[in-house]
Amino acid sequence: MLSIALTFPGGRYHATSWGRHVNEADVAWPPDPWRLVRALIALWHRKLDKTAYPRAGLVALLSRMASADPPRIRLPEDAIHAHTRHYVPAKSDRRTLIFDAFARVAPDDPIVFSWTDLELTTEEAALLDALLSAMSYFGRAESWTIAERATRTCAFTFNCLPAVEGDRVDQDTGEVRGEIVRLLAPLSPGSYATFRSKYLEKAGADLGAATTRATKPNATQKKLLATLPDDWLDAISVDTGDLQAAGWSAPPAAQVLTYRRPLQALKVVATRTGPRRRSSPMAAAPTTARFAVYGKPLPRIEYAVRTAEALRVATLSVARCELGEGAIPPELSGHGLDDDNRHAHAFWLPDPNGRGEVEHVLIHAPGGFSTDAARALMALKTVKRDEGEPLRLMLEGIGAVHLFGDVTELAAESAVWRSVTPYLHPWHLKRRQFRSPEALHAALLEQLRREWHARGDDRPDIVEMRVLPEVRFGGRALRPVHFHRFRRKRGLVQPDTLGRLIELRFAAPIRGPLALGFACHFGLGLFRPAG
Repeated sequence: MLSIALTFPGGRYHATSWGRHVNEADVAWPPDPWRLVRALIALWHRKLDKTAYPRAGLVALLSRMASADPPRIRLPEDAIHAHTRHYVPAKSDRRTLIFDAFARVAPDDPIVFSWTDLELTTEEAALLDALLSAMSYFGRAESWTIAERATRTCAFTFNCLPAVEGDRVDQDTGEVRGEIVRLLAPLSPGSYATFRSKYLEKAGADLGAATTRATKPNATQKKLLATLPDDWLDAISVDTGDLQAAGWSAPPAAQVLTYRRPLQALKVVATRTGPRRRSSPMAAAPTTARFAVYGKPLPRIEYAVRTAEALRVATLSVARCELGEGAIPPELSGHGLDDDNRHAHAFWLPDPNGRGEVEHVLIHAPGGFSTDAARALMALKTVKRDEGEPLRLMLEGIGAVHLFGDVTELAAESAVWRSVTPYLHPWHLKRRQFRSPEALHAALLEQLRREWHARGDDRPDIVEMRVLPEVRFGGRALRPVHFHRFRRKRGLVQPDTLGRLIELRFAAPIRGPLALGFACHFGLGLFRPAG
């Protein structure tokens, strides 16, 4: 058995999957065997003595690794999908925003590749040890690495294995085993030779049918032929830029292997290690996801309803593609819920900056997100809108709502809350309740208390309500008439079309997000802490 363990003392693993742009913030997880083999080739060229370790020994070692059965992979269980953002100079004195994504891992928690049917000779083992000891990084240069052969693999649980058709669901427990990922691995020398001969034969036939000139290759054909050398090691070593320039969608000396990794193998919020606040079955379920929004122009808070509706449509579309038409989680769709749901399904909430631009959005489900719902949220990338380019979304985190209290006012804790968007009362008022301002005030306060306590009996009471003339964003004074206050869904009964900006005082501090009234799941009736 051959096992290679990679640990990252800096706690970071940087690598982008083949065919993905670095600004997509995607992390190659698990690392491809193709990347590992090419790293060993680069180390041999740069750091080893060619007299002590000749090229023939490298070919023998790597060809045996490529010809063996696909390796089992052990992934750290608490890896976190993280990223940094920074601007870099571009042409015309403009700056370009770059997303630098990476997997955050514990410094002593290794990634392990294990070939169960491969036994190395003494010379091959010595060469591999020399290569691994010379490895200082794996992936990008920021991924400081300690690499070594692992001798005691019994202590590891290999959780990323080659996939087998029909093994998605455990027949005994009914649990989903994991999710499919596709990795690149080098072809064996014999398989590459067969592929090369067939490809060149087909290309020659097509060339002969297309032209009657001599068979001397042109510049484009020279680029293509340069990526198909006769030597197997040279074929694996072809530069990625040359492969892309020749038009290859995948390296010709590589094969695609299908693996199954654990669900949420890269978490977006670190696991909480302290005691949890409650012990219900939903205590471990994430309740809130926060996305950064990018686009020109950014949506304005006045159109919170339209932004929220577009966000919901985009999320359900992603869930339909990821999970299937009939498997959309009810906490996202809001359909098929129990009668006592008490608004536990998703709220789609714009999170504006001080200028009133929606730079972030919150998707908050008080009842918690299922694994399928979290999977759909992690796949959400863009939101279409009526005019202009689609908005781009970057998932910043998903987890319990209190984790977001320091980064957004909407998830903070306070006893006094003020309107961000107008509150529209959800039930019709009777004629007699309009006879005086005092009667109207009492009727609105009664509706607020009724709706608030319908969501939970143990909530602190609303002790005071005050109507505000306006809210301010970036020096702009906004009144209810400035906001879009209508849903696109036809046939909705809307008791209030005007709306009010209000301030609420509770008997004790409460944790947001707080949204009340008509269309509260779509950004209306949204509040933030006073001050």
